Amino acid sequence: MAGFVIVGAGECGARAAFALREKGFDGTITLIGNETHPPYERPPLSKEVMLSGAGPKLVAAVERYAEARIDLLLGRTALEIDRAGKCVLLADGTAIPYDRLLLATGARPRPLPGVVHGGRVVTLRTHDDAMHIREYLAKGKHVAILGGGFIGLELAASARALGAAVTLMEGQLRVLTRGVPAEIAGVVAARHAAEGVKIVCGAKITGVAQSPDEVRVTLEDGRSVAAELLVVGVGAAPNVELAQAAGLSVENGVATDDFLRSSDLDIFAAGDCACCPSPLYGGHRVRLESWRNAQEQGQRAAAAMLGETGVHSAVPWFWSDQYDMTMQIAGIADGAMTTVRRDMGEGAFILFHLDAEGRLIAASGIGPGNAIARDIRLAEMLIAARSRPDPAALASPETKLRKLLAA
Repeated sequence: MAGFVIVGAGECGARAAFALREKGFDGTITLIGNETHPPYERPPLSKEVMLSGAGPKLVAAVERYAEARIDLLLGRTALEIDRAGKCVLLADGTAIPYDRLLLATGARPRPLPGVVHGGRVVTLRTHDDAMHIREYLAKGKHVAILGGGFIGLELAASARALGAAVTLMEGQLRVLTRGVPAEIAGVVAARHAAEGVKIVCGAKITGVAQSPDEVRVTLEDGRSVAAELLVVGVGAAPNVELAQAAGLSVENGVATDDFLRSSDLDIFAAGDCACCPSPLYGGHRVRLESWRNAQEQGQRAAAAMLGETGVHSAVPWFWSDQYDMTMQIAGIADGAMTTVRRDMGEGAFILFHLDAEGRLIAASGIGPGNAIARDIRLAEMLIAARSRPDPAALASPETKLRKLLAA
């Protein structure tokens, strides 16, 4: 008897599998992953796991899968979707039939074009990657990082905490160009510089050469950076090969409708690989690479696979911990016409982004520890409510955001 099959044993796929059981589904659930580790969380890889050398932070203990009657197939690769026969073909020749299929295949690091990866040129995506990189993070070692996004900066902070020298190269004119306001990016860059990270912005790579002892990166301006390891963190590409080969619609990810259904209504997609309409942002398709989105869409996909048709207007949310600073962003600031700053003391502040009609569409904040967490959460609720708060009230730290929510 066919059941539900999930390809991708990461955060999203695992959450979906357990949610199916929680919602009362009694049929077969097969969860397929190409890593040998049970499903684990990826955000700690550049932070806690990198610092401690600990094993993966599991989504659930291994025994819970058996208890929930979830067939967990690890170290197995899905090669093809036979839509006519409604089965997934694995690399070992196994064919797994499905009534409904969820693609939670995630994303992979984008390689540096024209450069052979391996040896002293690596990316960070898996726990095994993290453990390999960690071998180079020690006093007397020099690590080069290409890419000033979340991963590159978090890794730089961990490397400095472990004593390694760090040179971070970014092709753009500042770090964090994707979705992070320049004001916050400036604070982050200044803190990294104070911690001893050498940041080179506007870096154009003309060559990468490996030798037995080092990797040397040559820049367009004639400078070169020699290090024991080069970590490439220049973004991620959705894993859509299975979907494309099966003839599904692909648009910066597997294109879905409001219910996470692909162009084949028996095949769903969720997490980093899915590009879904966002009701909060005019129905524009959005593909999110975030821990919370993987969790939420895993839950939503389970509901949709069982026939539930409620539209969920989730507010995108991202966070990053670097040193003792936490950065959080709720919403998407594209289209913002006005930005209002709220200073909260101890260097913490939040930027509220409003559109032309005065609707709050995003909030971005940074500060020590949890200084901004509560107000970002309240801002998230205001965004979800499509609120048009008074800019003066947003700017005033004396005005409680909860009061604006009740207005």
